[in-house]
Amino acid sequence: MAMKIRLARGGSKKRPFYRIVAADSRMPRDGRYIEKLGTYNPLLAKDSEDRVKMDVERVQYWLGEGAQPTDRIARMLEAAGVMPKKERANLKKGEPGKKAKERAEEKAAKVAAAAEAEAAPAEEAPAEAPAEEEAAAE
Repeated sequence: MAMKIRLARGGSKKRPFYRIVAADSRMPRDGRYIEKLGTYNPLLAKDSEDRVKMDVERVQYWLGEGAQPTDRIARMLEAAGVMPKKERANLKKGEPGKKAKERAEEKAAKVAAAAEAEAAPAEEAPAEAPAEEEAAAE
């Protein structure tokens, strides 16, 4: 039997509350499960102790039995120190969208143009000064 440690949703509409459960992977999300391992309340503050509660010993038992945690549960277990941190490569998430890229290019072009404008008069000013001195000497 393929076991998963996953979230089973409870709570009312727009007020989510999750149970952390060990379940057969073929069962529905909120369906039958083998054992309740803890709770997760996403509405509480991230630094709150009550946001994630789990029986770490039972989680370790199920991991030892071959149960696979879902991605969200794996992150919770990493935060609790039960599992080692895993390297993740979410390349699309870190990349800005099309409009943001265009805005960044426009901003870079404006900055480059401003830098050129500042540099050009500074170079011309010393060149003009000797010409004025020569005109004044005559």
